[in-house]
Amino acid sequence: MIEVTDLHKEYRLGAVRVPAVRGISLTVAAGELVTVMGPSGSGKSTLMNILGCLDRPSSGTYLLDGIDVSRLNDNGLAEIRNRKIGFVFQTFNLLPRSDALHNVELPLIYGSARRRRDRARQALERVGLAARIHHRPAELSGGEQQRVAIARAIVNEPVMLLADEPTGNLDTRTGEEIMAIFQELNRAGATIVVVTHEQDIALHARRIIALRDGLLLHDDLVTEPKDAREEVTRLARQAEAEAA
Repeated sequence: MIEVTDLHKEYRLGAVRVPAVRGISLTVAAGELVTVMGPSGSGKSTLMNILGCLDRPSSGTYLLDGIDVSRLNDNGLAEIRNRKIGFVFQTFNLLPRSDALHNVELPLIYGSARRRRDRARQALERVGLAARIHHRPAELSGGEQQRVAIARAIVNEPVMLLADEPTGNLDTRTGEEIMAIFQELNRAGATIVVVTHEQDIALHARRIIALRDGLLLHDDLVTEPKDAREEVTRLARQAEAEAA
């Protein structure tokens, strides 16, 4: 699904060149759930922007689903983003005056898709929001807003979901609920890349890619990934015991 070879990205600050990504090579197979970790300045946000076709590398190649996107122009990148990638961000990025159903419809409206209302409703049902489709963001909790954002990301049936700190604004239990959705989508065949700085979140994947100073520090398999559904149940029981 993803094949990155000797990827470099430099930014210019006046006459100074600042390397953000320095020779990263990696692959992600179709159907994998992978987390990318690293502190601030590690290059994970830059790598996320390149993987999401929001930016181009300075050099190196990036193949997404067999297409060399590293050489595409702006229109080509926009088309790939619309057809092949679903985005989930830390800040949800929902339209405040629109209900959940309309927010999820947006990618379909831009793409002139047919049956967009039915498809948006089905996406919301997949993330457990069938009863909240006509609520606006201000009427939803943070976790529910993130579920709307996930539904919007999957409504176009992309080949890859790219989530940038998707639990960063959420409490622990709600974050586990969001990771449970990602794990369920992954079990259904979705390829998912989650960018995070939280070790607890990273351990939900079968593979953790760690970056530092623009370099790939290590790429490790996780023998026993955390099951988010079990963790949600444990946290709920703990809350009940503390309230008793």
